[in-house]
Amino acid sequence: MYAPPPKKMLIINILDILKKHTDENHRLSQKDIIEILNKEYCMKIDRKSVKRNLMNLIEFGYDIEYSESIRLVKDKNGEEVESKILSDFYLNRPFTDGELRLLIDSVLFSNHISYSQCKDLVEKLEGLSNICFRSRVKHIRNLPENQPSNSELFMTIETLDKAISRGLQVSFTYNSYDIDKKLHPRKNSEGEVRNYIINPYQIVATNGRYYHVANYDKYDDISHYRLDRITNIRLLETPAKPKKKVKGIENGLDLPKHMAEHIYMFSGESVTVRFITKRYLTTEIIDWFGKDIKFSDETDDEVTVTVKANETAMQLWALQYAKHIMVISPQSLVDKIKDDIAFAMENYK
Repeated sequence: MYAPPPKKMLIINILDILKKHTDENHRLSQKDIIEILNKEYCMKIDRKSVKRNLMNLIEFGYDIEYSESIRLVKDKNGEEVESKILSDFYLNRPFTDGELRLLIDSVLFSNHISYSQCKDLVEKLEGLSNICFRSRVKHIRNLPENQPSNSELFMTIETLDKAISRGLQVSFTYNSYDIDKKLHPRKNSEGEVRNYIINPYQIVATNGRYYHVANYDKYDDISHYRLDRITNIRLLETPAKPKKKVKGIENGLDLPKHMAEHIYMFSGESVTVRFITKRYLTTEIIDWFGKDIKFSDETDDEVTVTVKANETAMQLWALQYAKHIMVISPQSLVDKIKDDIAFAMENYK
């Protein structure tokens, strides 16, 4: 025969009920809690015990809200006296449903998390709310498992976090995909697996991918590495190179500026680029480059835009929007784009 849980579990079960069933829009009376305890936990408890344990949870520091009302009840002598009634109990949560939905969507549409990792993360995020929220998002599923994945991704993130916080170098293997859809280590000229020793400075997310902004120890400029392409990462005991010794971040890493100038995370110095664009593209241009851009020579249909950006990234971006923009400087970039367009036309002849 099933034995009912011990009374000492009462406070834990009441907390579990508040976590599962309540939020600001879903509140429970003491009677509701008693009914759930009986139905789901096989515990028959009186109202005084429920109230005492709720007050203990609040005293222990749990953020539980409730409402108070005054009712007239009869005492032992049959006289009416005022009694304070507590009801509408709910547990305040660290995340609103909207915030959780945003986090879940960010996980679902990530390009670097595998299906199984994504599923586990979504379930953990759903667990931060109540059953009402979980019932609303149960239809959400990740895209089919048709994209390559790297099972070492979370370990890579944790190791890089430690390295950045402690100011240490890391070493790892950097990989590329081949037509077998599997990661293969990059090799040096002798055909040996190349060992990267890196000074990491920042982890960033852009275009649905995770990168880390770093310096390859042999050189003095900034590099970017996809986290989902990294395997065999190790935290080293050697100190990382100070930023003041790295070209482009001598005065510190201005992350918003850096991200706006490296829209495709290519390495290399940024240049001042001017291009003419159709005005209907203004919103997308601000989405790509942020608000630290300059508009000039505007007409009803066109406007000239000045941005600071990586030249290789701008070359790729300009080809993507070739029907809508025309780069006018620097001349070196104009020439590269012309060559790319001519080469593409030859391919389609």
